[in-house]
Amino acid sequence: MNVAGWLWSVGLWGTAGMYLGRMLQYRRAWKRLVATPSMPHLPQDLTETAPGKSTPAFSILIAARNEAGNLPCLLRDLADQLLVSGGFEVIIVDDHSTDATAEVVQEAAQRLPFPVRLLPLAGQPGAPTGKKAAVQAAIAVARAPWLLLTDADCRVPVGWVQAYARLVATNATARFISGPVLLTGAGWLATLQGLELAGLVGVGAASIGRSAPTMCNGANLAYRRQDFYAVQGFRGNEAVASGDDEFLLHKLHAAFPGSIRFLADPQAVVQTAAQPTLRLLLRQRVRWASKWRHYQTRTPQRLAVLVLLANLTFPVGAGLWAAGLVPGEIVGLSWALKLLADALLLGPVLGFLGRRRWLWWVPVLQLAYAPYALLTGLAGLRGSYQWKGRQLR
Repeated sequence: MNVAGWLWSVGLWGTAGMYLGRMLQYRRAWKRLVATPSMPHLPQDLTETAPGKSTPAFSILIAARNEAGNLPCLLRDLADQLLVSGGFEVIIVDDHSTDATAEVVQEAAQRLPFPVRLLPLAGQPGAPTGKKAAVQAAIAVARAPWLLLTDADCRVPVGWVQAYARLVATNATARFISGPVLLTGAGWLATLQGLELAGLVGVGAASIGRSAPTMCNGANLAYRRQDFYAVQGFRGNEAVASGDDEFLLHKLHAAFPGSIRFLADPQAVVQTAAQPTLRLLLRQRVRWASKWRHYQTRTPQRLAVLVLLANLTFPVGAGLWAAGLVPGEIVGLSWALKLLADALLLGPVLGFLGRRRWLWWVPVLQLAYAPYALLTGLAGLRGSYQWKGRQLR
């Protein structure tokens, strides 16, 4: 082996080894989070709605654009929630929908057992658009000290609000709570999407457990209303259409170190459908990737680079072997280290989500992930993409 081959070999092994070390750290952090006992029941004064209490415990905020087909399912889920002291209110912000979203909300508000408010963005000064504008508009009228956010196309379990209430009641230092999300759907494309998101959930949770938060999911999170204003909300990244969740996570971690929590409770798992086509999947992932270059903290940036380099060991290693620069044994061992690292992290995460059988799909995902990650990453750097009928940046 010549000098170039030796350097490439060291690079392959070094990258795979660093990735394995990081995934082992995340695995340990994840297992600590899940092993932490949660209260099986709330105290009596938290499980019953306090009579005559005018301020709800939670304001549930939902941004909706053309979600008339999905909102009835979510509203039924909310109607089935277990009771918590103070109850909750629901604020649905209509982001310039062109379907019957407003009518669905207005009809549901007449029969649901909790306050439901429809807030049209079209009626706001300057007629703002987008999820950040919707969230800000909802927060401006929210009455509860805690804001609980999900998406209009999600499904929430009956213990969802109570799981958050349990953590809030027993952890006075929490200011931001990230919850788990599970993708649902049939077929290979949905399974691969679900496997990818499970990895993101595991890494996000573990990084929170290690007091170095990197990511969360806006489909399932909560934070205190006063803290949103304490860090000036989305100021500084208003021009970025995506990132209503992670930018705020990073700002709150910087302002209040040690205040971020992950809700490792099976009753808190929010479900949402996988993208039905490859084109829609790529658009969604480009939207996610578009915020990476705007991060103000280095931790998620370094992690993103490590993950990308580790995934490139597959195509790069194959090319080096084909060119005769690196022996096949070294390439195979670097691949094995990468697959082992993913399996070690994903095993307990998939067990928690009830999808352990997805572990068999890890090798398949690895073969597709390098070109997929490069494509979405480069498109995200460009900053322009289509989402829900809009051309965004």
